[in-house]
Amino acid sequence: MTTTYKVLFLDIDGTILRPDDTIENSTKEAIAQAKEKGLDVFLATGRPLHEIKEIGDELEVQSLIGYNGAYAIHDGKDVFKEPITAETVQFFLDVVAENNGHEVIMYTSSKNVFSTYDSVKMQEFIDKFHLKHNVLYSPDYINHILGMTLIKLSEEDLKKYESHGGLHLSNVNVDGLREHSYDVIRDNVNKGFAVQKVLDLLGYKKEEAIAFGDAMNDKEMLKLVGQGFAMGNAHPDLFAYANRKTTSVENSGIYNGLKSLGIIGN
Repeated sequence: MTTTYKVLFLDIDGTILRPDDTIENSTKEAIAQAKEKGLDVFLATGRPLHEIKEIGDELEVQSLIGYNGAYAIHDGKDVFKEPITAETVQFFLDVVAENNGHEVIMYTSSKNVFSTYDSVKMQEFIDKFHLKHNVLYSPDYINHILGMTLIKLSEEDLKKYESHGGLHLSNVNVDGLREHSYDVIRDNVNKGFAVQKVLDLLGYKKEEAIAFGDAMNDKEMLKLVGQGFAMGNAHPDLFAYANRKTTSVENSGIYNGLKSLGIIGN
């Protein structure tokens, strides 16, 4: 029996966006055709939602999962919001303070909250993601943090943060950042958690869901859907969590993946 697909979850960086921050015409066409076929389309990103409005508008997609699964919106309406505990935020701030050179970006529902603006690598991060709603950290924000990214880390530094328990760090799979930048991923709040929440809300089955991703923060999402596609440019470790592989973000990866399922094209 042929599966009728109902919902499509798409990572942004390295999946929709090419390294030069543009979107292939084939990707736009694939998303438009999926919507015409009746699929609910969600952007599912580690980015804060207040920084991806232009991308959503360009693709005419208003259903969004942000902060690596901590906040979701369906057709412009809030689905859920799961802040990081104040105790966890403080732990990370303390470890950053103790380790000279480490820096952290925290995200609320409306602000990007920085431990510092001063370093070259922090400015590179701001420029790469075109972050606009930026403020320096104050304790007023501690109960409102939905996501965090650490920069200027080495692999040896990861255990200092992961010792907190209940979370892990996921490499940011973006040119110029993957050598030192890591998203904080909670074991119980991640893209997979968000996908399950959406499926429950909309009454869809796992087998009716499709997802595309390229980085290790996508692994829970790809495992949770019926058809989980790793992009051709994906982190090598991600392929173990996907049941399908497609071409790269620069070679019509989303279009070719959806075409292989018979959703689009001829």
